[in-house]
Amino acid sequence: MPTRAEVPSSSHKPYDNLWTDHLPVCRLSGVGSSTNQLYREDGIRQEEHPCEDRSFHIRVNNDIHLYGVFDGHEGAETAQFALQRMVFEILFGQLEGKTSDEEIKEVLRQAFLSVEKSYMQSIDDRLAERAKLQMDIPENLSEYEVFKKYPHLVERLKILNGEISCGTTAVVALIIKGRLFVANVGECRALLCKSDPDGVLRVLQLSVDHNLYNEDELLRLQQLGLDINHRLGNQETSRCIGNYLVKGGYKEISELASSLSEPVIAEPEVHGGIPIDESCRFLMLMSDGVYKSLESATRTDQVNKELAQLAVGEFRTQSTLTGVAQAVVDRIGRIHHDVFMSNNLSREIDSAPSGGPKGRRDDMTLLIRNFNFEIPNALPGQSPSIQPSLSPLIFPIESENSSGRSPTSGGSTLTKSDTEVTNTSYETMPQTDDTFDTGRSTSDGISQPINTTPAAIPAYVDFSEYYANVERARIAGTLPDGIDF
Repeated sequence: MPTRAEVPSSSHKPYDNLWTDHLPVCRLSGVGSSTNQLYREDGIRQEEHPCEDRSFHIRVNNDIHLYGVFDGHEGAETAQFALQRMVFEILFGQLEGKTSDEEIKEVLRQAFLSVEKSYMQSIDDRLAERAKLQMDIPENLSEYEVFKKYPHLVERLKILNGEISCGTTAVVALIIKGRLFVANVGECRALLCKSDPDGVLRVLQLSVDHNLYNEDELLRLQQLGLDINHRLGNQETSRCIGNYLVKGGYKEISELASSLSEPVIAEPEVHGGIPIDESCRFLMLMSDGVYKSLESATRTDQVNKELAQLAVGEFRTQSTLTGVAQAVVDRIGRIHHDVFMSNNLSREIDSAPSGGPKGRRDDMTLLIRNFNFEIPNALPGQSPSIQPSLSPLIFPIESENSSGRSPTSGGSTLTKSDTEVTNTSYETMPQTDDTFDTGRSTSDGISQPINTTPAAIPAYVDFSEYYANVERARIAGTLPDGIDF
């Protein structure tokens, strides 16, 4: 671990050699990423801005693992700072002597708040310069007059405002002595895939989307005297690390000026500890570019389910966890691009109304931590040993969300002859969940029938994998009752 002098204290200098780069990497995890992209008619790849996502996956010892994804905005500066400082604030002795769930959750909470405080201190020099420049400009001048008389001051203020508006959302997962804890601010997500006794793979959303679709966040803002329905200054998230303009400088923003206190906060939502047992398959941490790109391209309201499906498919074919994560990201990127280009072409030919994704895509980062999911083609060290009784019959999937905070995302379940929707919850956080279903899942997770005639299944569908899994389950003695051939 570094000394305090080695931990970043100023975030506006480049980091060519990060101390976190020398920490042990968790070999049971992998990261996939793709930089943002503007879509050009000639097909040439073009980035709108340098990548603003950051991540880490660290193995401290057999008892402690730490993972994080940071999604920066208005630059990568805060994400870079938060990545390094977060590791320090969690692993530099703070966990010593902490055994209860509440103690560990408090360590994570304090880590986020300490990172926020350290970052704001690191930009003190720029805030002081900004305040001086503002004092040098007479108050009785119009904006036009200021621009004409003090163009150099206006330009410097513009640069400083851009720098101090930099911020990041974050999701951090800590595994300590067989228990999982997740903390987040903003819209980065954490999904835990677990299988139930029947082999149904559930996808539980362990993070909370802090945005203006979240009823709890809207209520918090209303209690501050705000009625916001679109943006909070220069961002859509209601919690983040950094971005002084919507915190210490919020009085300068007309729609936020009436707030009783800082409207955007760095207080994380913390959940845990969830036992990591044989039912836990894998964990997914992601920046919002991952699920939002898939949502906008496919118009799905079950994006967590769709993400788990993509991951399961890549577990079957890839040989490394990095390969799994990267393949999922690449596929989402292709889907988003192809849907946009298809819609754009249809508008040119048929004058069809606009729809689908916009002509750009955000940065995407996906981190996958494997617990107990088989990788048939795995290279050594990439797949944990799995007992036959632990392998899901057909790799079924299902998803859960924090209720009342964001649209429910689902997952898939394949049973003997049908699919189903189930509900589960942890005492540590309210959740709903839903799965593949012949009906439509309501907000409370109850399945409702769809009054439409399903399309015919092509006769050439290959069920050989299903029968092979049935035979393996029969041999292992885990075949569910009622399946017999």
